[in-house]
Amino acid sequence: MKLFRFLREKQLFGDAFWVILGQIVSAIALLAGTRMLTELVSPEIYGQVALLNGFVALGVALFSYPFICAGMRIVPECRNEWERAELYQVVAGYAARSTALAVALLLVGGLIYRHFYHSDFILYLLAGLLLIVTVRRELGIQLLIGGRKQRSASLWQTTDSLLRPFFAISLVVWGGQKPEWVLLGYILASLISNRVWSFVHRSKTGKQLRPSMIRNFKADVWTYALPLIPMELLFWVNGMGDRYVIGYLLSAAEVGLYAATYMIINEAFNRSAMVLLRIFQPVYFQCCSRNQAREGFRILWIWIGCVVALGIIGVTLLLLSKGWVTTWLLAKSYHSSVELIPAIAVGCALHALGMVLSQPLLANKQTRLLLSGRLCGALTAAVSIPLMVIHYGLPGAAFANCIYFGVEAIVLAMLAKPWRMTGGFETGDGKDRVEEAVNGCKVST
Repeated sequence: MKLFRFLREKQLFGDAFWVILGQIVSAIALLAGTRMLTELVSPEIYGQVALLNGFVALGVALFSYPFICAGMRIVPECRNEWERAELYQVVAGYAARSTALAVALLLVGGLIYRHFYHSDFILYLLAGLLLIVTVRRELGIQLLIGGRKQRSASLWQTTDSLLRPFFAISLVVWGGQKPEWVLLGYILASLISNRVWSFVHRSKTGKQLRPSMIRNFKADVWTYALPLIPMELLFWVNGMGDRYVIGYLLSAAEVGLYAATYMIINEAFNRSAMVLLRIFQPVYFQCCSRNQAREGFRILWIWIGCVVALGIIGVTLLLLSKGWVTTWLLAKSYHSSVELIPAIAVGCALHALGMVLSQPLLANKQTRLLLSGRLCGALTAAVSIPLMVIHYGLPGAAFANCIYFGVEAIVLAMLAKPWRMTGGFETGDGKDRVEEAVNGCKVST
């Protein structure tokens, strides 16, 4: 009863309803869309889309997400709507400039690749546009989450998740089996959803009296985000690098088989982990910002317990139903990937566990330590993925997930020490301790 009362006092049940609703609808849309898309396109075309989506994910993670994460962490510290609007402008400015650089690099890389391999440059142009609209989506959604506006964030995400497969499938049916139709469908979907929800959540600060003093967030955002830039690259290597190793050592068709299977399994774990992240992280960060160490520690361990329970349940269910999963969620030409499911499931569960174990580092703004943990995981991935693929093919890539996500989770746990009630945000002179932590380290997703 005390736990129930504690969660109710923190308004977690209302947050949970909208987060869970949004994640369920988004997951259903993605799974149904993938099932239909795999019926319409070959593994080779799906593999091309997956590789291009990997470049988009790299652009978002490396060039924009560090600033978005900084905004999400700092928004609970804003004292009024004017400061929230100022923070948004700072984050949006940094994200826009870094995204422009990412698109330029992507197009240059596309021109170079086209020169040597005679590929279609239009695919890189579409990937650049997809990167721009994806960054805009993530900026809006994540800052809403940071402000604990879970209903609006879930509706925005759900709209995008429903429209993306709808437009992609419609264009493929109309124009034929081409990767550009899939990418264009994703772009149109995000353009529409971004436009609608940006209008709904436009700033209303003009109706309020501007305070005489408004905090300057530029230094705070940059300081928090800087260590995240290399860390997000490492995170991308862990999450997406295996597809490029498979594409180099095997083929695009093998990438398609692996990417489609991984996406479906990862959905089960990633959606569950994101539900818990969106419920607990804003509250946990609020406790840290207010120097409420005991309540923050309690929230963290409720969160960890939920992740462990969901991981065990998820792996068990997938082991028992892997044949059913491939039959119902993938086209027949993708069914040979059923043997990959158990290892991918364990790897995804370990990845979710590592994410929650690292939260004390984010809360205390010790992002350099977090970078060290991610570096260990990335180095392990860089070694294990090629070796496993060379010796065992696609199953080796799946088993490599268990190795590098397991190493990363262990290292992050040793660095973050979630079993200790750290002094970085305790009551009393906690603010001074946080400032000391900021001077020596820094931040993430």
